[in-house]
Amino acid sequence: MMDAPDIELVKQEAILAAAMAVMCQYGYRRTSMEDIARAAGMSRPALYQHFRNKEDIARRMVEVYFERAADEVAVALAGAGPVEAQLARAFAAKTGPMIREMLESPHGAELLDLKDSHARDAVEAGMARMTAVFADWLTHEAAQGRVALDGTAEEMAALLLRALDGIKRPPYARFAADRDRLAQVLGRGLHPPR
Repeated sequence: MMDAPDIELVKQEAILAAAMAVMCQYGYRRTSMEDIARAAGMSRPALYQHFRNKEDIARRMVEVYFERAADEVAVALAGAGPVEAQLARAFAAKTGPMIREMLESPHGAELLDLKDSHARDAVEAGMARMTAVFADWLTHEAAQGRVALDGTAEEMAALLLRALDGIKRPPYARFAADRDRLAQVLGRGLHPPR
């Protein structure tokens, strides 16, 4: 039997999934709390017991995205293989299902802008965590002689992530192809000189 915190977490995840689906369908601006409540199968008053407003939902979506993505990126980077393959897996993990939903939506550009308008501090905290994951990997790989760093591991990690974010735009298929190519180019560039 689930205890109260587990039930609350399940409800929040259902609300966030419903909010994402509705926002992808209508866009952020046109989505109402009523739309989200209906998609989540609850009343609007019940929705307000979990989130104050649409901005609160958007913020939590960003937080959950970064929590999951950071964990998945760490697993991807821990895998074996060439540096290029590790980067490709990590980039794919960072830009997983939520990013795909956004970029496949006709409102993808608007949804990508949410990070700058409603959850800037959550994005900064998430990116700091993501940078730390990549920096730890770079430090480990440099110690093994598999990569050469042109700066600190943190600077290089931030650069990798800025490059990945710089190509993020619809349509998803083009982005995915560019993401994989970027991993190959950056991975080759990290190889130590011979």
